[in-house]
Amino acid sequence: MWMALAPGVLMPATSASNFDDDVEFLKEHVKTIVLTDTSGRAKVAVVPQYQGRVMTSTDGASGMSYGWLNRDLISSGELREHINAFGGEDRFWIGPEGGQFSIYFPPGSPFDLEHWQTPPPIDSIAYPTVAATKGSATFVKRFELQNYIGFKFDVEVTRVVRVVETQEAERLLGVDIPSGVHMVCVETKNTIKNHGKTWDEDTGLLSIWILGMLNASPTTTVAVPYVTGSASRLGPIVNDTYFGKVPADRLKVEGGVIYFKGDGNYRSKIGVSPRRAKETLGSYDATGRVLTLAQFTLPGNTTRYVNSMWELQSEPYGGDAVNSYNDGPPAPGAAQMGKFYELESSSPALLLAKGASGTHYHRTYHFHGPEAALDKIAKATLGVGVKRIASAL
Repeated sequence: MWMALAPGVLMPATSASNFDDDVEFLKEHVKTIVLTDTSGRAKVAVVPQYQGRVMTSTDGASGMSYGWLNRDLISSGELREHINAFGGEDRFWIGPEGGQFSIYFPPGSPFDLEHWQTPPPIDSIAYPTVAATKGSATFVKRFELQNYIGFKFDVEVTRVVRVVETQEAERLLGVDIPSGVHMVCVETKNTIKNHGKTWDEDTGLLSIWILGMLNASPTTTVAVPYVTGSASRLGPIVNDTYFGKVPADRLKVEGGVIYFKGDGNYRSKIGVSPRRAKETLGSYDATGRVLTLAQFTLPGNTTRYVNSMWELQSEPYGGDAVNSYNDGPPAPGAAQMGKFYELESSSPALLLAKGASGTHYHRTYHFHGPEAALDKIAKATLGVGVKRIASAL
């Protein structure tokens, strides 16, 4: 998610809808690596300067560009206070954001916007490229972080970005992709290694947090499947109180699926706990006929997830495994960052001894084609068809 900054700090921006245009723009300002599948049709643009970030992708048929770019910020060449919201459909972050173990607030500071600061190693510092092929690139960076109670982390991040071939995507999702459907899938393998003292629940733990900024539209709806069952056993179905209660016309819970508007018009966020989460969530743009899926590592042996609420917490390891964010004006009349929404996943809180590491996979799939064909994919992966997703809200 993104926190709103002071008026004028974050400017609204729009992203070109054509992949080649976006790549040309990126190359004018930052080094950009373009990865492809073996057919040469599916393409992914990655920027080492932005922590090996996946900026955007295309399925090659339409030339659609799926990731949202903050063109104003990228072209300015400037670094801003608090956060540099460059955009991108798969960016590497580390949690927790808030609480007594936060890495976004200096020790002892109030949990407010003035003191909130995205750590430079996950905001503005480049990750060197250590290996690259036609279809993959590997980035490595070692750095230090300090949390709210003053504990220092010495970490090394290895991030492998690769384009997933169609046959492998079918295997990973357990579906057959119908003819006439064009697809691009990008996977990031994200590893944190501890080079310092042992991490435990008293020192504070870190998590791997992957966030994807995607182009919003008036007809985009997010669909998040959840584990059904009683609240007494599994807890609440959805946390929708991050920025105040989400209005009923923007959020619906029905038949094992959470529906959430991704139109980029109203600032809101939802979260799903590890007890309720499933390993795949998605969205559907009914006008563009684009089905997007996010699939990620969801271990079934732990519910220990960092808590990012901006407060001293009674349950610092009672956080969410899945989130979705919709951008919008932070206040009436204020400028917003842009027309985007996010699909997010997190690893469990990492209990790491010196020399140990933790890994989190996140895959983003985009499918473009006839509605009937997309309907089959959505039903197989999300448990609900695109027609229902489109009409839910």
